[in-house]
Amino acid sequence: MPKISTAPRRTERRFGAAASLFAAAVVAAPGMAPAQEAVRLDELSVQGSGTGGRAPANPNAVVGPPPPPYAGGAVASGSRLGFLGNRNVFDQPFSSTSYTEKLIRDQQARNVQDVVNNDPSIRTNVPAFSGILGFFIRGFPVFAQDIGFNGLFGVADAFNPAIEPIERVEVLRGPSTLLSGIPPFGNIGGVINLIPKRAGDEPLNRVTVGYSSDAQIYKAVDVSRRFGDNKEWGIRFNGALNNGDTPIDNQSLRFGVAALALDYRGDRLRASADLGYQQLDFTSPLRNRSVLSGFPIPRAPDLTLNQHQPWEYRTSSNKSAAFRVEYDLTENLTAYAAYGMANFRQEYFGGVLQIFNARGDYRDPISFIPFRIPNETAEVGLRGTVETGPVKHSFGIAAVGFWQDLSQVPGVTVGPTIVSNLYDPVIAAPRSPAALSRLTPTTAMRINRSLAIADTLSFFDDRVLLTLGGRWQDIDVKSISPTTGLRTGASDSGAFSPGFGLVVKPLERLSVYGNYIEGLTSPAPPVNAVNASAAFPAAVSRQTEIGAKYDFGTVGVGFAAFRIEQPFGFTDPRTLVFSVDGRQRNDGVELTVFGEPVPGVRILGGVSLLDGVQVAAQSPANVGKVAVGVPSMQLNLYGEVDLPPALAPGLSLTGRVIYTSSQYYDLANSQKIPDWATLDLGVRYATTLSDRPLTLRANVVNVTGNNYWASTGRGILSQGTPRTVLVSATVDF
Repeated sequence: MPKISTAPRRTERRFGAAASLFAAAVVAAPGMAPAQEAVRLDELSVQGSGTGGRAPANPNAVVGPPPPPYAGGAVASGSRLGFLGNRNVFDQPFSSTSYTEKLIRDQQARNVQDVVNNDPSIRTNVPAFSGILGFFIRGFPVFAQDIGFNGLFGVADAFNPAIEPIERVEVLRGPSTLLSGIPPFGNIGGVINLIPKRAGDEPLNRVTVGYSSDAQIYKAVDVSRRFGDNKEWGIRFNGALNNGDTPIDNQSLRFGVAALALDYRGDRLRASADLGYQQLDFTSPLRNRSVLSGFPIPRAPDLTLNQHQPWEYRTSSNKSAAFRVEYDLTENLTAYAAYGMANFRQEYFGGVLQIFNARGDYRDPISFIPFRIPNETAEVGLRGTVETGPVKHSFGIAAVGFWQDLSQVPGVTVGPTIVSNLYDPVIAAPRSPAALSRLTPTTAMRINRSLAIADTLSFFDDRVLLTLGGRWQDIDVKSISPTTGLRTGASDSGAFSPGFGLVVKPLERLSVYGNYIEGLTSPAPPVNAVNASAAFPAAVSRQTEIGAKYDFGTVGVGFAAFRIEQPFGFTDPRTLVFSVDGRQRNDGVELTVFGEPVPGVRILGGVSLLDGVQVAAQSPANVGKVAVGVPSMQLNLYGEVDLPPALAPGLSLTGRVIYTSSQYYDLANSQKIPDWATLDLGVRYATTLSDRPLTLRANVVNVTGNNYWASTGRGILSQGTPRTVLVSATVDF
């Protein structure tokens, strides 16, 4: 029967419930008094939770506190450069940003995408409220499976890593094979690395309760302690549960995570262990859409409408463990080893919508797709410093292995294809995959091996920093028939990927840099491709970049100009055949800013200008045309203002604008989506409750309720985020 829109009533209910909960928290809390001291207490708690434990005696260590926050607290003063360890952002010959736990909590981020939405170089390539993460970095796709966890690939959840156990979300823009090795999908737009939380020097007991549209209840705990005469032993536990209806019609989720972080910090030995489990039960999750050729892409529908059936679902779970140990052989030489594993499982029952005319009519074939990915990864290496006359050396040597068995079988169709419309979706009679097999035979095997060496040479009292290195790597990929168990394809590719970077500081606070670095890409067909079991050989991608960074002390600004070339694959929407038959070149300019220009005013964001071109294509007519899914401009600007203590002590106002220009959907540039912009607003109130720090937060994402298509890359169409209200209360005791 036809679906009846209830958007006005739902909007009123969302805002009404949110306002009531926030007002009740403010008014009803006994013993709560506004105080400027409360703001300082909250900030002290934030810093203590992130930098606890003794600082490592050896600068080559990474087990220990991460680099301290920069002014304003939203980003860090440094980040990890793969096996080279932590480096100050102004000493790096690359473009990177490390987003802090403070920003994560203040924006009430519920996943990694919420955090990197602050980055002008990043856009999503999956719909909001799909339970899946995917990104475009510098115009190239990066999947959730390529997210690192504490420097290791294959440990984080394959589709949606939990944000609660995370201290930092590090973004390194551009190819990084030299620094981090080959991610599972081999994408080269950039690397996202998650740094887990560690116990601070002071005991922490933190509880957060929250609400978000349409009726989700959020509960989280964060507890940590350190033990020993010198507080050398640390333990931290993070747990969260989020359940209820989302802003999307007929959609609900239940998400839970439990993560235990252990660490030891001795005089010469340091070690850490991270154990995690997360589970997601999602009813009627959104998926990407595909569009046939020959007509304009229909306008975006009301983003609260759900074109999927209420009986579609996705369930997933991930069990993970990661261990890292490092030992100071001398004051200047550290040996280390790391190991990680994860077992990800998923069941998806639903369809990928195919739009077949300009009116927005679509087909929805319902399939059942079981999915399993067991991963193992390991790394051993050395980091050290040495002086040879007037030259200082900071070097690293690393050997890395990654092993993956993938079970990704084509879906089994259940029932006839549903035909409906984007603006008036119908609900079909329920179906069930109960009679289908849950067996997930191995369909692909991957082994990545690499050996890397690099050295940063420092001249003239660190005014000139030259990084030279390379990584030899081998990618062994096999595809296997899910029915016969026989190998259907194989590829064994080896390559040496060099890289270098130069930083020159003509002035004390000015860093001018350049780099050349390569990536090794191993294309993988999507599960809906008719040749999904094929194995494709690895291909080389290249980046050249120049840039500058200036540290004003309380504000950091950055400029980068780059060129990246990469072979690209595309799934034909009619034949569903995946092929790597083109080459894409993205030229870009990025401007970034972060910090606290004046006390009480904080800014974060920037602008990215992109020129994506097809320099080689299967069809000669497409050569020179704009690359699919690459907007010419992306802008992000986030700001916070603390109101004067005499006016409203402890009260801060926040806002964020995100803009993305139009994008082409197809290689022939005959279909495109318009530009879009969203506005987010928020308020934060820091006070005390019975002498305990209390912070109340309220945020509204997409305040204006703009309906928009967010991205078009990879031959798919992703819708944006509807108006969403989030409120929470966090207390430390």
